[in-house]
Amino acid sequence: MSADLNAILEPGMLVRHPSEPDWGLGQVQSNIGGRITVNFENAGKVTIDGKRILLELVFEA
Repeated sequence: MSADLNAILEPGMLVRHPSEPDWGLGQVQSNIGGRITVNFENAGKVTIDGKRILLELVFEA
């Protein structure tokens, strides 16, 4: 189920990691085969397994 929701993520979209709030706001860099690379404000570039973690889409800047 989470993989289906993560599948809509595209480069440029803003997200948060649900269990790592200290990472801050992240911008999706790529989403290839369920591996989502996100550049977070406080954690830098992180690659996430979209089958295990459901990122939260952020609509405000």
